[in-house]
Amino acid sequence: MTEVAQIPTWSGVAAALSLVLVAGLVCWRLQLGLTKELVIVAARAFAQLVAIGLLLGVIFEFGGLPAAFGWLAIMVVIGGQVAGRRAAGLPSSRKVATIGLAIAAAATIGLLLGLRIIETTPTVVIPVGGMVISGAMVATGLSLRGIRDSAAAARDQVEARLALGLSAETAFAAQRQGSVRGALLPAMDSTKVVGLIALPGAMTGLILAGTEPMEAIRYQIVVMYMLLAAPAIAAAVATRLAERSLFDEAHRLRRTTTAAASS
Repeated sequence: MTEVAQIPTWSGVAAALSLVLVAGLVCWRLQLGLTKELVIVAARAFAQLVAIGLLLGVIFEFGGLPAAFGWLAIMVVIGGQVAGRRAAGLPSSRKVATIGLAIAAAATIGLLLGLRIIETTPTVVIPVGGMVISGAMVATGLSLRGIRDSAAAARDQVEARLALGLSAETAFAAQRQGSVRGALLPAMDSTKVVGLIALPGAMTGLILAGTEPMEAIRYQIVVMYMLLAAPAIAAAVATRLAERSLFDEAHRLRRTTTAAASS
């Protein structure tokens, strides 16, 4: 039987703070102006993880599947706000990002549960759902930002196509396709080198928990496939909805801004 990895104690967690101090020292020595932000980010991450750990403990113990799906819905809403904010200046960016994430999560997780690929328990649904929504959120943010930027950069070309009698969908097809393609490249690049550069997160976690490597690999393959599907669905849906918001009833391209997104 594979030996189970030792879980760090709270004193070990405190000792790991030295790693943050090292990063802070590097930022200070290089005068990057990030030392204060680094400390704040580390403290925020600690507080968030502790709070989530306590909440998940309650859900796993008392909430059951309804609470698990409710938590996934909250993840979708938060993810939609984050992804939409990355495309500030695009009409209804947060709304379309949330819809894209919701459809991607429902389709991906629904398929995994419907085919009994994963267990219908909160301890499985929430972590898997979190990975799905997180990957889809990144792709959605990238695709919507691409739509916004291409609408401004290629405005003359799009309007010329419209003047030739093309529909809004056809006139904007190249920009839509480029935005989705760019959003999917990170997930595809990660898949190309999976297992070669670094062991993926799900596989690493299972091995640390004492699972046999080949069993962990089977689970990781499922995770890898769902992390390809969810971003593709979310980006495609979000960009299609965003594209519609860019044109008025007369198929005229609305003006967009490229205001910087807040962090």
